[in-house]
Amino acid sequence: MDENETSVYHQSFAVEYRYPVHFVRDVFAPQSSVLLETLDQGDTRKRHRLFVCIDSGVAASHPSLTRRIKDYCHEHDQRVELVAIEVVQGGEEVKGNWELVKDLMIALGNHHLDRHSYVCAIGGGSVLDMMGFVAALVHRGLRLIRMPTTVLAQNDAGVGVKNGMNEHGKKNFIGTFSPPFAVINDFSFLSTLSDEHWRGGIAEAFKVAIIKDRDFFDFLAHKAVVLNQRDQGAIEELTRRCAILHLDHIGSNGDPFEYGSARPLDFGHWSAHKLEALSEYRISHGAAVATGIALDSYYAMKKDLLTRAELSRILAGLTATGFKLWYPEMGDRRASGELAILEGLEEFREHLGGKLTITLPHSIGRKVEVNHLNQEFVEEGLFYLRSQAASSQVG
Repeated sequence: MDENETSVYHQSFAVEYRYPVHFVRDVFAPQSSVLLETLDQGDTRKRHRLFVCIDSGVAASHPSLTRRIKDYCHEHDQRVELVAIEVVQGGEEVKGNWELVKDLMIALGNHHLDRHSYVCAIGGGSVLDMMGFVAALVHRGLRLIRMPTTVLAQNDAGVGVKNGMNEHGKKNFIGTFSPPFAVINDFSFLSTLSDEHWRGGIAEAFKVAIIKDRDFFDFLAHKAVVLNQRDQGAIEELTRRCAILHLDHIGSNGDPFEYGSARPLDFGHWSAHKLEALSEYRISHGAAVATGIALDSYYAMKKDLLTRAELSRILAGLTATGFKLWYPEMGDRRASGELAILEGLEEFREHLGGKLTITLPHSIGRKVEVNHLNQEFVEEGLFYLRSQAASSQVG
């Protein structure tokens, strides 16, 4: 070969991912076979090694959970070996706890888990994110079973292919794409949720319905009051429908690992992520997403993508479900006078890469993508939401 010549071989391969998402009740009842059948997907001929990580908030709300897991594994000890149960800090703070990440990786190594062993993460989206990150790194990937325990985790965060840690003042700055081995949504965990965690996943349901499924939006608008009153049947239907919409998008949009610049399932999220950070995560993800949906829906109305009547239905549905659509942090300004929340646009672009791409509703049930937001319209939307909040307090 001449020294001035070059040679290139173009490698190409495809990998198919499959994982089940179960919708069940009482997965640790002795007669339940869901967990055993999930483990058996890997190999029916062996005794499976299982490491369980539980969100401390879930452990406190379900004080018998640890004992029930031990009893379940003892009942089926010919098929599963319970290696250990670890209870870890829950909430958004865990996504910045690097010492815990290291400790858990060391624990998995000390217990000699291998790539055919299982990690079961039981908790809200933050614990699932953190433990998914840990599992993805050890041996370049252990088999992760997610067992989400909040509405938001069951219908959104827990069913997708991502995990993430917060760093550098940014949400999910560090993370991997790593599909789970399985997801088990156990509705029995939902009954003990705080109102905040009950409501959080409802915002994600509005998000996906507004851009993808008008019938689902009509269901949410019709059921808004009973959802706020914690109707179990309504929340289970919402959770199932929302999760399937997310899964269908991931499986059919042609970009599950987000190599492109568009991310439709993050409608309303550019400002939501920034609002969370501005509040030092005092404002929960679901609450922040509700405000982001409201702000971007107002913007869509200003661009003649939504009618005023459609905007009113969206805001009324979110409000009837119990969401606040204004927080003081949304009006914070830097020394330069610029609204701090507008920094979220560049942070969102940087996170996705390429051009800024924002998804907006184009009538309820459809979407359009834009590459620029008129900041005057954004400021007008913030003023509108603040004035609406003030008038409701006076009323």
